[in-house]
Amino acid sequence: MDEHEDHGHSVAAWTAVIVIIVASAIMSLAVIFPNVWLFVGGAVLAVVGGVAGKVLSMAGYGTAGRDTDHEPSIR
Repeated sequence: MDEHEDHGHSVAAWTAVIVIIVASAIMSLAVIFPNVWLFVGGAVLAVVGGVAGKVLSMAGYGTAGRDTDHEPSIR
C-alpha cells in the first residue's frame, strides 16, 4: 500500500497561499507602475499571509495531528 503525504491540503495552507499570491500580484503591479508604497503594501500583505497560515495551523486548521489514514501504519 502506498503512503501518501498530505501536502498542505488544509484551510491554513490554502489561506496562506491565496493571500501570498494576491500580495505577489500587488507587488508585480508596483514594478510595472513604479510605486514604492504599493510594493511595500504587497510585501506586508505577504508577511500577513504567512502569519495567518501559521496562526490557523496552530488553531487546528492545519494538517498536523490530523489522521488521514484509517489504518495504523508502521514506520
